[in-house]
Amino acid sequence: MDLSLLVLLAAAMLFLAGGILLYNRLIRLRTLAEEGWSGVDAFLQQRSDLIPNLVETVKGYAAHESQVLTEVARWRSQSLSAASLPDRQAAMLGVERSLAQVLALAEQYPELKADRNFARLQDELSGIEEQLNMARRYYNGAVRNLNVAVQSFPGNLVAGLAGISPAPFFEAQAQARQAPRVDFSGQAPRP
Repeated sequence: MDLSLLVLLAAAMLFLAGGILLYNRLIRLRTLAEEGWSGVDAFLQQRSDLIPNLVETVKGYAAHESQVLTEVARWRSQSLSAASLPDRQAAMLGVERSLAQVLALAEQYPELKADRNFARLQDELSGIEEQLNMARRYYNGAVRNLNVAVQSFPGNLVAGLAGISPAPFFEAQAQARQAPRVDFSGQAPRP
C-alpha cells in the first residue's frame, strides 16, 4: 500500500473518531441539561402539590381574601399546563408572587400565623423553594456547558449536523426582580 494512502486513511479515521467523541460529548451534555430541567420540574410539582393545602389553611382564617386565593389557584393551574420553558417561567413567577401575598396574610391574621398546620406548610414550602433554587442553578450550569460546546468550534459543526441546538437558560423575568406588592388597605382582619 502507498504511504500517502495510509496517511490519508489514518487522518480520515482520526477525523471520524474525533467526530464520534464530540457527538457523544454533546449528547451527554444535552442529557445533563434535560436531567437538570427534570429536577426543576420535580420541585415545581412538589410546590404545586403543596399549594392547595396552604390555600385551604389560609381560607379558614381569611375567607374574605378570596381574590388572593383565587390568584394562587389560577397561577398554579397555568404552571401545571405550561408546555414551553418561557410559559413555565411566566407561570412560576405568577405562582411565586401570589404565594408571597398568601404568606403575607399571616401578618394580617395572628391566629393564622400561630396555626401549626400553616407553620408546617410554610416550612415545607421554604424547603422546597431552597431545593428549587439549587435545581435551577444545576440546570443553568448544565445548559451553560451544553451551549459552550454547541457554539464553539468544532462542536458547532457536529451539533449542526446532529441537530443539537443551544438550550434556553432559566432566567428570572423583569417582574421577578421587583418585590411583590401586597396591599391589604381597606381589608379588615377577621375578629
